[in-house]
Amino acid sequence: MFTGIVEEIGTLKKIVWGAHSAVLSIQARHVLSDAAVGDSIAVNGICLTVTSLSPSGFTADVMHETLNRSSLKGAKPGMHVNLERAMAAGGRFGGHIVSGHADGTGIIREIRQDDNAVWFTISTSSKLLRYIVEKGSITIDGISLTVAAVTTDGFSVSTIPHTNAVTTLGERKAGDLVNLETDIIGKYVERLLQPMKAQPEWKAGTEMRSAETDSGADLGRGGITKEFLTRYGF
Repeated sequence: MFTGIVEEIGTLKKIVWGAHSAVLSIQARHVLSDAAVGDSIAVNGICLTVTSLSPSGFTADVMHETLNRSSLKGAKPGMHVNLERAMAAGGRFGGHIVSGHADGTGIIREIRQDDNAVWFTISTSSKLLRYIVEKGSITIDGISLTVAAVTTDGFSVSTIPHTNAVTTLGERKAGDLVNLETDIIGKYVERLLQPMKAQPEWKAGTEMRSAETDSGADLGRGGITKEFLTRYGF
């Protein structure tokens, strides 16, 4: 688990490509202070496992699924990446709950200066936009940010000079691909509000019945009620 507060900008020194995978060698300093093989480090918002360590960096394997869903498929030696170690128990929670599992990508459409702030307008798919709300949280390349505006095909964030200086956002240009992770809470709430899928339920002295039939019928009769929640353990 991460918070989206970037600790360090690292440099991708080497990439070894497989048929549908990759091994990344990343130069870093700060995140190595207490790192061990097997630890999780977010690289541009993607949770990767440390497979080896050296005094100047670490390596991590990237599987097929991760390449498909993130901008790492376009990674090149020399590029800078945002790094964050997994959150320590008892530490400050400066951003929001970040899993490091990207939902997909977006494209920076516009970068606009606004006094001391910089606005980034990003387009993405409707599949992700359903979970993005104004004044809600969004993770862009591992950076916890607040959504300032949402449109039918994208959203905007406004960043302060400090954020642009200590992350890779300051290097971004219009047309760049970025990793996006939406607020994890919205996805779980949506899933819990869906009618239960068919699962046999056994009660002593009765025949098995479908939980979907009961819950779906209850929802059809009057939506989510106090009785419905009580019946299903809430």
